[in-house]
Amino acid sequence: MELSIRSRYAINPIQEEDTVAYSLMKAGKEVIKLNRGDPAVYFKTPKYVVDAYVKALREGKTFYADPTGVKELREAVSKRYKSIYNINVNPDNVIVTQGLSEAIIFLNAALINEGEKAVIFKPYYTQYIPDLEIFGGRAVLERYDERINWNIDIDSLEKSIKRDFKKSNKIKYMLITNPNNPTGTVLDRKVLGDIVEIAKNHDIMLISDEIYDEIVFNGAKFTSISKLAKGVPHMILNGGSKDFAATGFRVGFVVVPEEDKVSKAVSSKLGDFAKIRLSGNTPAQYAIAEALNKEREHKDAVRKMVSAIGKRASLVSRLVNESEFMDAVEPKGAFYVFPKLDMKRLALKNDTEFVDKLLKEEYVQLTRGSGFGESNHVRIVALATENVLEDAMQRIERFCRRHSK
Repeated sequence: MELSIRSRYAINPIQEEDTVAYSLMKAGKEVIKLNRGDPAVYFKTPKYVVDAYVKALREGKTFYADPTGVKELREAVSKRYKSIYNINVNPDNVIVTQGLSEAIIFLNAALINEGEKAVIFKPYYTQYIPDLEIFGGRAVLERYDERINWNIDIDSLEKSIKRDFKKSNKIKYMLITNPNNPTGTVLDRKVLGDIVEIAKNHDIMLISDEIYDEIVFNGAKFTSISKLAKGVPHMILNGGSKDFAATGFRVGFVVVPEEDKVSKAVSSKLGDFAKIRLSGNTPAQYAIAEALNKEREHKDAVRKMVSAIGKRASLVSRLVNESEFMDAVEPKGAFYVFPKLDMKRLALKNDTEFVDKLLKEEYVQLTRGSGFGESNHVRIVALATENVLEDAMQRIERFCRRHSK
């Protein structure tokens, strides 16, 4: 029997060098892994979150839950958006997913038919394009502009959408990431307001991935799209992975704040897809629900984590910009630095070769920028301790000098 297997996106670029890295580690090499944005590796999941998980287990909450999420969690999410952003969200319009990975699959399943399009900004999170194309969708690629600190050129976006609408009227949604992975940018409030107007004027659903919404530093101010998009159909993607350093819990949630016809239909359809897979992780949902309700404990934990991340990201950014082989916009959120490589100074073909040889020669694992749609860049995860990050940057600089022209 022959099988037809999709292979184009078989390996996530973030993990594609893992086999080499683990082989080197098995051989006794000390590999510095700066490829995966997993805060739980470097910052322990807060005790009050872990205790809530254990409590749920001991209370026997190990059964299939409501497919759209346990009531306590959906209510806690609703309360969070009222408390932090002063946004009223009906708990029935909160859909709990197995991390945001599942949420992105659900939204494409709900919104995209064969040949329809979505506006995706590059550099983009690696999952956005594959999940769109799996459902027959096509990306209208716009960009975060490095020349304006990775913000969005609104005039360019407006022209691009108008040009595409002359060809067809099939743009179903526009997806932004704020704070951004991989650039660490926090989008300006004015830019967000202009994006909302474009979505409104062209009848495009707006989706904002805000999984890093509390990880903001260096004086930046985060604005949730929900503050500006009142009356405009939109969705917010969020979860417990980053803000609570609980990536392995696999608890994400989709928030659909509006009550218009389109929003209700989308919310209902997302619920239908959730029912297909029966249930999310039940005890983890109860744990994140309790964690969301413990606002004082959470503020203290996230403040300490963000303070450390901000220092580490600034350190990496400074060391990058001291190099003659690369430069980077200083990040304001998340925990990534996204340097541009000066390929004119390097005797290497591209960012793929850079990442591969860096790992094999200096035992530092990064992710190639082309995996995020932006060639000749690399993504550095700035979560390790400052000593480790300094060691990694010294190795990277040594590698660059070895391969300089």
